Amino acid sequence: MTILQSNSPTNLEFNPRHPSFDLINSLKKDWHGDSAFRTAWYNALSMLFPIGEKFFIDSVLHFKKEITDPKLLDEIKNFQGQEAIHRLQHQQYNELLCKLRGYDLEEFEEPLRKRMSWVQKNLPPRRQLAGTAAAEHLTAIMAHRMLTKKDSFIDADQNIAKLWYWHGIEETEHKSVAYDVYCAVGGTIHERRRALLVSTFFLYKDVFRNIYLILKKDGKLWNLKEWMSGFKFMFITPGVIPHMIIPWLKYFRKNFHPWNMDNRYLIKQWEDGHFDNPSETMSY
Repeated sequence: MTILQSNSPTNLEFNPRHPSFDLINSLKKDWHGDSAFRTAWYNALSMLFPIGEKFFIDSVLHFKKEITDPKLLDEIKNFQGQEAIHRLQHQQYNELLCKLRGYDLEEFEEPLRKRMSWVQKNLPPRRQLAGTAAAEHLTAIMAHRMLTKKDSFIDADQNIAKLWYWHGIEETEHKSVAYDVYCAVGGTIHERRRALLVSTFFLYKDVFRNIYLILKKDGKLWNLKEWMSGFKFMFITPGVIPHMIIPWLKYFRKNFHPWNMDNRYLIKQWEDGHFDNPSETMSY
């Protein structure tokens, strides 16, 4: 008798998509409402994805042999496919961005690459998987906030907004895969709670380091107007951080599961074309 290890909705199915985006005329400018900070926020996030997504894939696949549930095995396969395409798309995004704006890609990637290498050499595989499950929770709640609020991409370049919406939808679809694998191989509540604290620290540390490098290169590091705009963006409108606090805290519940928040309606909205114009993003 097969033991059920996947706890995603029974009728949830997802597969890798192969989108294409025309970004060359978009990335050369401050594409998010002419705001250097808002643009830097998303560009800084993108710099983390190619290396981070590879780590996520590796940590999940390490335990594939211990999974017997056909549904979770299929989800692992499609998780791997989606994350691999995310890596490719963001690597192209990052290389083009650096070429157009004179950034040094290695300067962004080297610290993260060294840390991931250290983690893979020194931490047990299940602890690495706990970190992946925590990071997937962070990306999932960031995606949910981005997809449900109309102010996420107001005045932003539509071509780049489409890339972020696509990424957010796929993060939503596979948000429980790493978590279900972690639970299936005996992951503990204490370990996953600790992993979220560590993952959150390094996410914001890495993002703000990248923002610092971007604004410095752009000659706007000491621009008070940009930092005031950034504070408003992060804490007031749209308020990136306050909207993440409650879903972030839910990860510490004993009975937490990513699909306790069933937001499959966002996938359908996206498939129906409601995100084609960023100003028309639907809010619930």
